[in-house]
Amino acid sequence: MNKILYLIFSLIIVSNCSLKPVVKHHGVPSLEKKQNLLIVNKTNKNDIIKSLGNPSTKSKFDNDVWIYIERKQTQSKLKYLGKMKIFKNDVLVLEIDDYGVLKNKIFYNKEDMKNIKIAESTTQSGFKKNSFIYEFMSSMRQKIDDPLGKRAEKRKQIMKR
Repeated sequence: MNKILYLIFSLIIVSNCSLKPVVKHHGVPSLEKKQNLLIVNKTNKNDIIKSLGNPSTKSKFDNDVWIYIERKQTQSKLKYLGKMKIFKNDVLVLEIDDYGVLKNKIFYNKEDMKNIKIAESTTQSGFKKNSFIYEFMSSMRQKIDDPLGKRAEKRKQIMKR
């Protein structure tokens, strides 16, 4: 009887295991193929939404900029303790003019993103301790912390004693 239970238990465990890797997908599927359907100066907003759906991100400057993302992750090998590994990372940036027509499109894949340079310099704070802004902000902070000036009165009383 115990052998049968062990056999059934082993079969349940083995049947739930899969040899295919688990893939987590985020964003627009098949973005690289779908972006080839978009034609600059011909495709409009409605065509873009019909083929790609709503964008992941929108921004409004001189023209509309729509950003579409596709990312696929899978678990890495056992020696990396199963951390998620990105094997596909595509970004499509679309610029749309005031009339709703596609003006420009740029497609980045995982290899293109490795070549993007990121500035490593940092900015310094814009004021020093003896500047007008620092003194003004310090006085505002004191007024917020003690709006009626009661702490200053208590200090004077303690100093008189």
